[in-house]
Amino acid sequence: MIGNEPTVFTVLDLVDLDLKEQNSLNLKCVAGRAGLGRQITVPDLNRPGLALAGFYESFAWSRLQIFGRGEVAYLEKLEAEGTSQAVNTLFSYQIPCCIFTNSLQPSAGFLAAAEAGGCPILVTNLSSSEFSSRVIRVISDIFAPRTTIHGVLVEVFGIGILLVGDSGVGKSETALELIERGHRLVADDVVEIRCVNGSILMGQGANKVIGHHMEIRGLGIINITHLFGVGAIRDKKQIQLVCQLEDWNPDKVYDRIGIDELSAEILDVKVPKLEIPVKPGRNIPIIVETAAMNERLKKMGYHSAREFNQNIMRWLESENARALYFSRDDY
Repeated sequence: MIGNEPTVFTVLDLVDLDLKEQNSLNLKCVAGRAGLGRQITVPDLNRPGLALAGFYESFAWSRLQIFGRGEVAYLEKLEAEGTSQAVNTLFSYQIPCCIFTNSLQPSAGFLAAAEAGGCPILVTNLSSSEFSSRVIRVISDIFAPRTTIHGVLVEVFGIGILLVGDSGVGKSETALELIERGHRLVADDVVEIRCVNGSILMGQGANKVIGHHMEIRGLGIINITHLFGVGAIRDKKQIQLVCQLEDWNPDKVYDRIGIDELSAEILDVKVPKLEIPVKPGRNIPIIVETAAMNERLKKMGYHSAREFNQNIMRWLESENARALYFSRDDY
């Protein structure tokens, strides 16, 4: 497991994000371009109504400042009264940027104060609620804890499976067979994992340029998209199961029933884990497929191993009761 450097994300990066459809922020800079290099350090928002009213004791200045209809109406009231102290005090803080929603345009005085303070002013045509939900989703994803793991991430029957193990154990070959059987590749060799919302592990390729390529020993580098089509890949997937491939150890006792459930801990999140021994004659892709279907059943509330164990216990209890009944001497 390889750690990552702290995330550096600026206002310019926010404006330049290439987001599509329901994720698009529709931002444009109307003033304070000199401050576009300011860093965004907190994945949260603030509505500066109290600050404009003069209450700065708990002012969350390090957050993105959102100006909706209420804040703009109050700014218009201040300008009509000829009061500019509140705006000047606002820009005395190192605010990352101010964002006006609903295509609202700040006044000339506000823009002049922003230019003087070097604070970027952005405008979006989205409503305050819609923009807030989108930008929180975006920056929470950017600032999510992350790490990289040596392995292969595939989607099998809708389950994100991370194949891990020593180099040369057959992770890529297993993934290639799964792709041939109609499943999808997310990342090969190096998988970048992010912890979203504190409990969801999202995996993707660490490098988009070489993403969806695979290294097969004896064959070389192959392009999965070109060989199998776009239906054989996906950009990211939640990790729901970890399969550790390891060379068969005759001295090790492997689980043959499935009652004992193992787990792998990644970024403080526990994920179900299977240890799959590899040796000639074992069809690992079919085992991984079966593990994926079994995991789906577990998520639906059906646990095959537990039900098997319960049936055995009922059978033993019934046999013992029958034997006890027929062994009594008073009948």
